[in-house]
Amino acid sequence: NRNTFAACMVATGDADAMVTGLTRNYHVVLDEISRALDPAPGDHIFGITMLVAGGKTVFLADTSVHELPSTEQFVHSAIHTAAVARQLGHEPRVALISFSNFGNPDMDRSRKMRAAVEALDNRRVDFEYDGEMTIDVALDAELMKRAYPFCRLSKPANILIMPGLHSSSASSMLIGKLGGGTVIGPLLTGLSKPAQIVPMGASVSDIVNMAALAAYDAIG
Repeated sequence: NRNTFAACMVATGDADAMVTGLTRNYHVVLDEISRALDPAPGDHIFGITMLVAGGKTVFLADTSVHELPSTEQFVHSAIHTAAVARQLGHEPRVALISFSNFGNPDMDRSRKMRAAVEALDNRRVDFEYDGEMTIDVALDAELMKRAYPFCRLSKPANILIMPGLHSSSASSMLIGKLGGGTVIGPLLTGLSKPAQIVPMGASVSDIVNMAALAAYDAIG
């Protein structure tokens, strides 16, 4: 299998990074490369998508791996996406996204996002975060301060931790197909060595972007 063979090359140091995925389903490819590349120690694998539009960059996670993340996975994604955003020159402001705002309405999935906020409080992280909140509140500073003046974000969020793979994948694909912005990713993070999987039907520009990010990861 060419993906497993390439992953072995990366694992043994015969290649610095790999980019694949153009002709196979994302999760099939992930399974193939995971036979040779383990998660980094103490890490777990997840996907980050960068949306660039109107002079702004917004990071979405998890956009490729976990269907319904646990509270701990939400926390992990928030911390590591903030690190990636900071590495790329952005000061992270994290919103944990749901269909509800700060407990209204109070339902099971929104409680898990609130539990993630409480867990971040206990971690004493070095970036702004709050939630749970809807996307319109997270990205609209005027609405945020008018409707929820207690929100801890000083400016609109630039990192959206999504409640599930269904919502994150659909949101990023919708923006990509409707136009008006550039979609980069999902970036696969958490592996012990750099490997990136492009979506089926990716353009040459998409592949070049992912190769550049994989190379940057390898240099880092």
